[in-house]
Amino acid sequence: MSRRSAGSGSVTLEDVAKVAGVSRATVSRVVNGSTTVDPALRKVVEKAIAATHYVPNRAARSLVTRTTGSIALVVSEEGRGDHHGGENPPFAGRIFSDPFFGRIVSGVMQYIRSRGVQMVLLLVDDDESRHQLLGYLRQGHVDGVVLISTHAADLLPQLLAEADVPVVLSGRPAQPTPISYVEVDQRAGVAMAVDHLVARGRTRLATVSGPQDTPAGRERLAAFRERLAAHGLAEVAAVEGDFTQASGAAAARELLAAAPGAGDVDGLFVASDLMALGALPVLYRAGRRVPEDIAVVGFDDSSAALACDPPLTTVRQPVEEMASQMANLLLQQIAAPESTLQSSMFQPTLVVRESS
Repeated sequence: MSRRSAGSGSVTLEDVAKVAGVSRATVSRVVNGSTTVDPALRKVVEKAIAATHYVPNRAARSLVTRTTGSIALVVSEEGRGDHHGGENPPFAGRIFSDPFFGRIVSGVMQYIRSRGVQMVLLLVDDDESRHQLLGYLRQGHVDGVVLISTHAADLLPQLLAEADVPVVLSGRPAQPTPISYVEVDQRAGVAMAVDHLVARGRTRLATVSGPQDTPAGRERLAAFRERLAAHGLAEVAAVEGDFTQASGAAAARELLAAAPGAGDVDGLFVASDLMALGALPVLYRAGRRVPEDIAVVGFDDSSAALACDPPLTTVRQPVEEMASQMANLLLQQIAAPESTLQSSMFQPTLVVRESS
């Protein structure tokens, strides 16, 4: 296949099939995101697509499939109060500064890229933007939605389900909702963190929790308390943050000032790496050495864990893999609208570094 032919956009399905050594129908199924293609065969076809620089004819494809070849990644957040972080940064600023979000984008893009599907990013944080989103979806600009909804009071998951929009949610829905979702086993992850601290000889454990108006924040705090009870330990203190670095610093200051005896905390579970990144300097300035005086464990295994000093022991949730599965489930819904709703639960792992 010449570069001239590839560059001119004249590469056909037959050309890709010839390079891959498969039928045109197989190439077509891969290009259209079919889930019935054997994974090994799919990789062969994807390599042939890359080698030939094949670009799908979207206009023709839309006429046949009645789809746009595009999905939306929607990040939805209800207005939130100030959780110990001083002034609250703008919504977009919080999203783009959070490593978790970048990993979601990477995982979704990695899955859809070779399937000829494009992604648009939409941020929703009030009634006006929510109504604009629903209108955009009703007009058929995209075929479905990967939804990141951070607060229990958010109505968008229910609204999308009622609108019969193909949608997959990041995390278990806060309210009973007929919606597909992908989740990490939050309780197993927190159990790993607490068990690790106890195994390190720590008996006075506290936590910087996530916001209690989010399902993840609530579940991680409940799991922390349950695991302490299983070890016969009493909770020293729990201070709420909002998953931002600034709130982690403010929560650590509050924790150290709490009475009675919070200064004697020898183990700290922080419900996100980004909050731990804010908390660690506060501990140092208070004369608390990590891990000698206080062992610290985070949650996520994001880039923030390696930015910590010392590098952070943390619970890894496989975000990229989870995001890829969200995209997979969404494309399945789009291809088969009457299919049964599905959920996927991923298992966390503990990554031990120098903070514990």
